Amino acid sequence: MKKVIILVALVCVGMANVFAQYDPEARTILDGMSDKIRSINAYSADISNSLINEADGINDKFEGKIVVQSDKYRLELEEQVVINNGTTVWTYLPDVNEVNIDNYDPDEDEITPSKIYDAYKEGYKYILLGEETKNGVMCSVIDLVPNDKDAQFFKVKLFISKRDNLLKGWTMFEKSGNKYLYEINNFNSSISVRSSDFEFDPTKYPGVDIIDLR
Repeated sequence: MKKVIILVALVCVGMANVFAQYDPEARTILDGMSDKIRSINAYSADISNSLINEADGINDKFEGKIVVQSDKYRLELEEQVVINNGTTVWTYLPDVNEVNIDNYDPDEDEITPSKIYDAYKEGYKYILLGEETKNGVMCSVIDLVPNDKDAQFFKVKLFISKRDNLLKGWTMFEKSGNKYLYEINNFNSSISVRSSDFEFDPTKYPGVDIIDLR
């Protein structure tokens, strides 16, 4: 009898985990976030990026600005500038005045500033963990877990504003122990952009060393 009770309990736990993998309440919130951002032509924001590895005593923080339009983005940090026009990616390193050029592959296992809003739609399980205040804003906290066991990141935690469905930040957990924290502030959807905003112009960087990896 005891074995039967244990077996039933294990089955119930297993069923609960299956349902939690694709939490319908989390899906509703994620869809609201995605619909909100897709309704905006372009936006800019201040963004901070932190790298934390408690075991190795690493806690580095970088701040910058980002401009996003659809699949295009321009991310300007102190140590690098990353520009993506949807087909090509430029990574400029000001310390050495060098730019690396590569093809953009949307199928790569990478969550970019433009992909973060739709990442949950394919290849991830999701579950609503609860609510948490982030920078004075009450947010829904949702975990994304990749279906691919070999993915570089084993979890992504999203913080979505309950007031306006905007993403306030996210944390990416790497198997190596690294955590990458992103925070979004001063969100502005009333901006105009040009195609040149998402292109690297070498004339603005005299003497730049161009490394074409395409």
